[in-house]
Parts: sequence; C-alpha cells; structure tokens
Amino acid sequence: MTESTKIETSGLTLRAWREDDIEALTRGLNDLRLAKWLAFVPHPYSTSDAQNWIRRCQEISSTTIRPTAYEFAIELRAERRVIGGVSLNKIDMEAGTGGGGIWIASDYQGRGYGREAFEAKIRFAFCELGLKKLVNGYFDGNEDSWAMQRKLGYRRVAEVTSRCMADGRQTIEHVTTLLRSDWDNREG
Repeated sequence: MTESTKIETSGLTLRAWREDDIEALTRGLNDLRLAKWLAFVPHPYSTSDAQNWIRRCQEISSTTIRPTAYEFAIELRAERRVIGGVSLNKIDMEAGTGGGGIWIASDYQGRGYGREAFEAKIRFAFCELGLKKLVNGYFDGNEDSWAMQRKLGYRRVAEVTSRCMADGRQTIEHVTTLLRSDWDNREG
C-alpha cells in the first residue's frame, strides 16, 4: 500500500500507518478489554510491538507491485487522531478473495466508527479491487462484532478452535463471509 492509498468517509480517513502513530497504536492495543477479541495481539502491547507492526506494514507496501494486504490506520478526519485499525489482507486476486479485521480503541467504541471504517474497507475490496468474497470472523462472546458484521451482510459459515494471544485462552472463532453479490443486493 502506498502512502497515496487512502479511503475517506464522512468522518474518517483510512490511511497507511506512520511512525507518528506509534503512541496511539500502543495506547489502543495495550488494553486487555480490546486485545482479548484479537487473535494476534500480545498483552501487554509495547512501543516496540507498535514499531515492529508499522515497520511490517511499510515493508508489505514497498515490496509488492500488487499488494496482498492493506493495513489502514483509522483516523478521525476532523481531529486527525488515530482511533483504530482495519485490515484487508490475505488478498488472492485470482480467487477474488480477501480477509481482515478491525479494532477501535475502547474510548471510541459504540459511536459507529467501526461500522463506518469496515464498510469503507468492504467497498474498497469489492469496488476498487474487484474481489468477490471476504472472509472474516469473531471470537465467541464478541456479540458487538457479530452484530456489525451481520448488519453489513456477513453470514456465519463455520466454527474453528482458536487461541487469543493476549490472554492465552482457547476459544471458538466464528468464521463469517460476505459475497460481492450479497453486498450488491444490499446496496441496491
């Protein structure tokens, strides 16, 4: 993803992660109330973790002609404040598929930012990249995530055993999918 890959909504900007996002990234993900719903986020989440993540995102964007992942910082447009992250990853252009998740810092949850950002990512995946299917998921008990995905047209398709890195617990991950045809019907 180049610095120019940016998605704007009425209230948010989805953009590449930058070095000056380290503090917001660390603060947002060093919250066990949030991290317990994310598969690959350690707890505690350190400044070093944030630096490594941003470095990884920069490497992904600079090494491929056709990205297999887009990792966006979610920024409030008016305040230019990072409040979360959303990813579109595991992109397989031949199969027309991708995945990815979202997180919103605890102080900003419940205000519709997650849905706004996730919906923008979906629109980008289907309308800009031409993907046909998105795969997502949520840990058992995260009903807010499922409610948002369901409103956007996702369907539960499977359950798998998963482990949360933040607290080490084994849990069920509900696998969800959204087909472009379902999205088009919803949009129409």
